[in-house]
Amino acid sequence: MKSITILIADDEPEIADLIELHLEKEGYRCIKVFDGQEAITAIQSHSIDLAILDIMMPKLDGYEVTRQIREQHNLPIIFLSAKASDLDKIAGLVRGADDYVTKPFNPMELVARVNAQIRRFTQFNHAAQSNKVVLELGGLTIHPEERTVSLYGKPVELTPKEFDILYLLASYPKKVYSSENIFEQVWGETYYEGSNTVMVHIRTLRKKLGEDTHKNKLIKTVWGVGYTFNG
Repeated sequence: MKSITILIADDEPEIADLIELHLEKEGYRCIKVFDGQEAITAIQSHSIDLAILDIMMPKLDGYEVTRQIREQHNLPIIFLSAKASDLDKIAGLVRGADDYVTKPFNPMELVARVNAQIRRFTQFNHAAQSNKVVLELGGLTIHPEERTVSLYGKPVELTPKEFDILYLLASYPKKVYSSENIFEQVWGETYYEGSNTVMVHIRTLRKKLGEDTHKNKLIKTVWGVGYTFNG
């Protein structure tokens, strides 16, 4: 079985050491770096399966590191930050993170979130490789094996969670999914009241699909119920 490698990028060595200690107990291989530029170098030099990024790092912050990762790699990203307001969390998700953990944090909770991200990412990749059904709907083409998306022939760069949401909705056009349905199927966790995670990802997904300029929306909101694919 392939060893799973996790990148830990935090400018506080004691925090990076603590995370490494708990993740290695779970059987993960860890690579630690202490600034944003080192994080980019590690991504380019190693096969990374998941990245845990502090937002406020020297040289390059977590947002810029995420932007550069998303240009070439498809892997889950968890932000770890002292920025704890709802607006900070939303900003982190909009910038491309798949999850957001605030400092101070419970190491076991972080491990559980890492496990959930790895599990969901692995399951979706396995399903894609097993099914290999290319979806072509309303000018949108989704290649599940390569996890790529194009709209009218133009590539659309999506985060892993955005891809998973789009693939879920597009696989069953016209079926309405509640936020709870989407969260539990894509994140693999129990939905909790008040969570706006799905709404934030749907918003950024629509923006990347250019839905602010299209009259006919690919992702339709069914008010009071949820979302459906309208392709």
